[in-house]
Amino acid sequence: MQLFELSMLELASKLASGEVSSVEATRACLRRVAEVDGKVKAFLHVDEKGALAAAEASDARRKGGKPAGPLDGVPVGLKDIFLTEGLPTTCGSRILEGFVAPYDGTVVRLLKEAGLPIVGKLNQDEFAMGSSTEASGFFPTRNPYDLSRTPGGSSGGSAAAVAAGEVFGALGTDTGGSIRQPAALTNLVGLKPTYGRVSRYGVIAFASSLDQVGPLCRTVADAAALLQVIARHDPLDSTSAQLPSPDYLAGLEGGVAGLTLGLPREYFVEGMDQEVERAVRAAAEELRRLGAKVVDTSLPHTRYALATYYLIAPAEASSNLARYDGIRYGLRAADAKGLRELYALTRERGFGPEVKRRIMLGTYALSAGYYEAYYLKAQKVRTLIRRDFEQAFKQVDAIISPTSPVAAFKLGEKVDDPLAMYLMDVFTLPCNLAGLPGMSLPCGFTASGLPIGLQVLGRPYDEARVLRVGRAFEREHDFAKRRPPL
Repeated sequence: MQLFELSMLELASKLASGEVSSVEATRACLRRVAEVDGKVKAFLHVDEKGALAAAEASDARRKGGKPAGPLDGVPVGLKDIFLTEGLPTTCGSRILEGFVAPYDGTVVRLLKEAGLPIVGKLNQDEFAMGSSTEASGFFPTRNPYDLSRTPGGSSGGSAAAVAAGEVFGALGTDTGGSIRQPAALTNLVGLKPTYGRVSRYGVIAFASSLDQVGPLCRTVADAAALLQVIARHDPLDSTSAQLPSPDYLAGLEGGVAGLTLGLPREYFVEGMDQEVERAVRAAAEELRRLGAKVVDTSLPHTRYALATYYLIAPAEASSNLARYDGIRYGLRAADAKGLRELYALTRERGFGPEVKRRIMLGTYALSAGYYEAYYLKAQKVRTLIRRDFEQAFKQVDAIISPTSPVAAFKLGEKVDDPLAMYLMDVFTLPCNLAGLPGMSLPCGFTASGLPIGLQVLGRPYDEARVLRVGRAFEREHDFAKRRPPL
């Protein structure tokens, strides 16, 4: 096994023993980027100088016997939605092309304090609006398991970079499935924590009541270790939960014996890929064999989740994206004659078609005469969806389901059909509407070698149990050890 194929914790062990240095690991990442990123197209910006400087500082700390934490020296990547001091931060949009962040977002600061070198910024759907990374304002990212297919989105660059061995782990954001869906399509573990568990300060906003930061990694243990770094109360984020974070690695090997797991009938729908359904049902049987009780459960308002999400999220996006006016930062239409034309030309040139579509949907839903009929009603249905989960969790300890209804699809296949693209998140977005923790982990491959993901959903702030269920399944298989044929 080559160095870049190690998990985060495997590398951390070698760093602790002195078998490998952080500089060696970081150079291995940079070489891998040079070798494969021309095909994968995961990176928007590589910070070689900054990453190597951080690696050298890490090696010095370890040599002095004072590592900053267990993951000190492990190189990672960042979705380009996180403000990172001194580096370009575009959120995948032309409207922020050339913008250099003046400060670090909270999770970036926490990574640096824990000693993790940041290799660079990763591609994404523009403003995190998309399910394939084809809505990036720069170029699409490709799936390392099949370069003709999407790695998912909107955190597709983060998923592709980890899957391709360009970094050992990465952070993404999940507004309606944007960590879990790309994880499923690239054979990774992707965790969306409970809303409020991880600070959003310094994260460019899409939909403020839905966005959440989380890790993309090769193993469940890696996800637990990276969550441990970033799960902190932050007074700079008014939605940050004032709760202590447990030791996520401590109970990881507890198994599923005695747990009751729910299999929601609404998550097995007509039009699902049969290979995906078979793999997920086989995973449920495996968990039953391991001692869990697997029962049918119902989340009856799931059928309204897609419509609810695509009223609430665009409405919040319409408000959040009003700040991009060509005056304070980012793109500016220098040829505009007057303020109104400056606004119009800057937004016309800077925003892509998917972002414009969602701004228009959201503005309409919030407009006079339509607010109560659309946005307010969507918020009421959101409450019903959350209550469905509350009722279900009175009977079960966690819920298991498919992550995506299909495996990775061809680039260009759905790009001209927005509704078909939106349906890719049909199993992931109810979790965001309810503010719950959710994780995707590998559970098999299609006959053509494409990864399939199993989703585990838990009670609010019960990430530890979600991780425990995922680890119990992961122990029984070698899916996480398989690598793409790059």
